[in-house]
Amino acid sequence: MRAPSLADRIDAVLPQTQCTRCGYADCRAYAEAVAAGLAGINQCPPGGAEGVARLAAITARPAAPLNPAHGIEGPRRIAWVDEAWCIGCTLCIEACPVDAIVGAPKRMHGILADGCTGCELCLPPCPMDCIQMLPLGDPALATQTGWNAWNAELAQQARQRYAAHRKRLERRRHNRPDGLPTTDMATPNGPAKTAVPLPPADAPPREPHAAAAPSSDLIAAALERARRRQAQRKN
Repeated sequence: MRAPSLADRIDAVLPQTQCTRCGYADCRAYAEAVAAGLAGINQCPPGGAEGVARLAAITARPAAPLNPAHGIEGPRRIAWVDEAWCIGCTLCIEACPVDAIVGAPKRMHGILADGCTGCELCLPPCPMDCIQMLPLGDPALATQTGWNAWNAELAQQARQRYAAHRKRLERRRHNRPDGLPTTDMATPNGPAKTAVPLPPADAPPREPHAAAAPSSDLIAAALERARRRQAQRKN
């Protein structure tokens, strides 16, 4: 059995959120870049200051504050899909690097909270702007940051889910003549779930909508709502 390489040792202490905020495709790519001297040890916001200290110890480089160009250290959050506005486009499912979103085309999507790493990669592709990042349900962890809100067990779980995600996409590419991944998916415990989990107790109230409204009216209303929310964020 070969001894772990420097990249292996670096990768082993990364939180494995696969958020890409470091500027690389995934945690492993960042680890290899750090090992090769191509990236700084202060480019991982999810790891926070503790993560920088761990990388400094492994690489013998001096610790440095997080590079703000890659983000800041902040509380870990979990994605939540507003079922009232989800149109089942599946774009978020393909964007999630750890397969923590379940659903099917034109069916409501839901988040597997235990698998969500808070990477936020599901936010940009959502055309309805119906995904929100909410605080952790545990009050003791809701304000914690970096490795204080994360642990080795969660990192290993995320690593395994990401590996399974990559294998799934590769398998689907081989099964399709156009080489593109399919959007139907299965969870580790069985086929894809279509039931949407209940929102957390501290979730913001949903805007009222007409349950009997035609789908085209619902989509138009959702688009208008998304435009308003985007305008508010810019202001």
